[in-house]
Amino acid sequence: MNKKLSYLLLIACLSITTLFFAQAKKPTLMILPSDNWCEQRIFMTEFDNQGTKQKVPNYKQAFQEDTEIGQVISKIGSLMIDRGFPLKDVEQELKAIEQRTAEDNMTSSTTSGAGLSESPLDKLKNRAKADIVIQIWWKVTKSDQGKVVSFVLEAFDAYTSKRIAAASGNGTPNTADIVPVLLQNAILANIDTFAAQLQSHFDDMFTNGREIRLTVRKWNNWDKNLEDEINGEEITDHITTWMDTNTVQGRFNKSEATENIIRFEQVRIPLVDDKNKALDARDFGKKLQKHLKAAPYNFEVKLMTRGLGEAILVLGEK
Repeated sequence: MNKKLSYLLLIACLSITTLFFAQAKKPTLMILPSDNWCEQRIFMTEFDNQGTKQKVPNYKQAFQEDTEIGQVISKIGSLMIDRGFPLKDVEQELKAIEQRTAEDNMTSSTTSGAGLSESPLDKLKNRAKADIVIQIWWKVTKSDQGKVVSFVLEAFDAYTSKRIAAASGNGTPNTADIVPVLLQNAILANIDTFAAQLQSHFDDMFTNGREIRLTVRKWNNWDKNLEDEINGEEITDHITTWMDTNTVQGRFNKSEATENIIRFEQVRIPLVDDKNKALDARDFGKKLQKHLKAAPYNFEVKLMTRGLGEAILVLGEK
């Protein structure tokens, strides 16, 4: 093979590799109206969170009754797609969730008969599994020169709910355009900085892992505790060693460790597994559950989750 051909093949391979990583690194987005926007337009509902009443946005009602929200999300979505960010279709996901509601309502604990507790946003996150949730708020006021739109655009990590990007501003007064177009034009001046903030956050996850929380507890009727020893080491130490091996660069913070509970925060897990399947807290917790069910532990372990970003393992029984 001559040098020129070798050089061309090398360039081609590098180009393909660069393209692959550029595509793989793009986070998926989900765009929703903000809580404040829903509150102002009375698109809210109450649900029972283990005995506590909570008000949450009613996204289904918003999409059904508001004439602007679908167009607004479409306009913002087109700006993000133009910058290479894939989008989840929220309205379609809401319809899919509704179809599963009847099945979820029939699900109960085998021990106490308790039902599932999950907020509408948790349901949406779990179903759509977007990396980032973008929330939009806007308000239109009238001036002598025409309509002026003000907006706030905020992005949150869907796994930790941490704010990772924000933009706000006012559009130029206009007498002709409809609200979605006014909003699109107002956001245009800020969208590149906003997109760069999103990409920076995702690049960090790609390098250092996705952040989740993991808690290990015990049932109060278990005949062991987390300070009991197996093969000369406490159960807590066995679990910590497993965490060292299975997190990205051994990155996590053990914020609490007693005979009854271990709390791991800022746990960094890979974005995908060896089959290129996206990992969430449940997937990671499932691996630890399997480890603890095997010898030399042979524990019964119940696995629970809160949203995409928190897994809870309870030792002793299911």
